[in-house]
Amino acid sequence: MKVVCIGSGNVATHLANALKAKGVDLIQVWSRDLANAAELAKRTNSLAISNLDEIDRFADLYIIAVKDDAILSVSGSLKDINGLVVHTSGATSIDALSALKNYGVLYPLQTFSKAKPIDFVNVPLCIETNNVNSLEVLRSVAGKLSSPVYEVDSEKRKILHLAAVFACNFVNHLYTLSDKIVEHFELDFEMLKPLIMETALKVQTELPINVQTGPAVRNDEQTMIKHQDLLNGMPELKEIYQTLSKSIKKTHL
Repeated sequence: MKVVCIGSGNVATHLANALKAKGVDLIQVWSRDLANAAELAKRTNSLAISNLDEIDRFADLYIIAVKDDAILSVSGSLKDINGLVVHTSGATSIDALSALKNYGVLYPLQTFSKAKPIDFVNVPLCIETNNVNSLEVLRSVAGKLSSPVYEVDSEKRKILHLAAVFACNFVNHLYTLSDKIVEHFELDFEMLKPLIMETALKVQTELPINVQTGPAVRNDEQTMIKHQDLLNGMPELKEIYQTLSKSIKKTHL
C-alpha cells in the first residue's frame, strides 16, 4: 500500500511515523512549508513536496491531516484521485470530502505533541467511509496501528470530540491555572504532579462521578469562601472557581 501524508503538524507527524514503523510505504509528505515537509519526510524516508499539484495520483491512501478549515480546500485538489482520501478531524463531517470518489475519516482520539512519543497500539481510532470497499481498506490500515478501532459516524464523532475537549483541553488549561496560582504564591507546580497522576489513575477503574473529592462535593462552604478570598486579586480565576464549584454541587445533589 502506498500512502501520501498531507500535512506535517502534530497528528500528521505521529500518524506518518506510526505507519512507517508498521512497514507501510509512505511515499510523499506535503506541507505548505517545504521545510516542515522535509523534516517529516526525512524521518519516514519519503518525498517532501509543497505543491498540491505534485501529489502522486496513484497512491492507495491519502491522509489529510491539516487544520479543519483547510480540509475542504486541500481536498479540492484531489478530485481526480481514485485512491481512498481520509481526513483526521474529530469535528469535521465526512461530507467535507463528498466531492471525491472514495473518502472517509481516520480520527485518532488522543492528544498529540511532536516532541512526545505515543504508542498507537492503545490509541482509539474512529473510522468512517462512504462505501464498503473503502471501509475494508481503512479498517486494515487502522488495524495495523491500533487494536481499539471503532466505526463511528460523523455525528457521534463530533460528540466524542466535544467530550475530549472537556476531558483533555479544558483539564490541561486548569493545570495551567493551577500553575499560575502556585507561582503567584511562590510555590512549585511540581508538588501537584502526584495529585494529578492519582486523579487520572482513579478514572481508569471508576466512573468520574464516583471518585469526586474536594470542598464542593462536601458542601464545605467555609473552605470555599477561604479559597475565593485568596483569589480576590485574580477575578477570572475566582469566577472559574465559582462556576466549577456550582457545577460539582449541582451534580452531586
